[in-house]
Amino acid sequence: MSTASRLGPVPVVPAYQHEQLVAKLGIEILRYEPGLVIGTMPVRGNRQPVGILHGGANAVLSETLGSLAALLYAGPGQTAVGLDLSCTHHRWVSAGTVTGVCRPLHEGRTSASYEIVISDSSGRRTCTTRLTCAIGGTPGRRRSFDFPPVEI
Repeated sequence: MSTASRLGPVPVVPAYQHEQLVAKLGIEILRYEPGLVIGTMPVRGNRQPVGILHGGANAVLSETLGSLAALLYAGPGQTAVGLDLSCTHHRWVSAGTVTGVCRPLHEGRTSASYEIVISDSSGRRTCTTRLTCAIGGTPGRRRSFDFPPVEI
């Protein structure tokens, strides 16, 4: 679930609600729970000049899903910020919607890494991304999870 005031379970700072890139790209969070975050993004409105999905849009979808996964893992009182993002674009997409599925590769005390697989409407893999996030905040609170799993 994405709204101007929330990204899944994560509240958006009120002063920045109208500036969310997620809203501009049409990203929707469909499911979020520990170990799994799923979201979609339309090709329409996110094209490069030749008419296919912009690779940077894949990167934004990936970082959104991976950062949300890291925040869910970190828990209340913790922060998670991206350190490294690597995208491999396997095939282009010219219409429809892409779906990103984010799963953890490693979740540790100070960092977490995720693989995000983006597929087209036919289920073909179009992009594979790896995101590593730094985790910080109050020690001892990183594994708590106060948000119920949601599937929309």
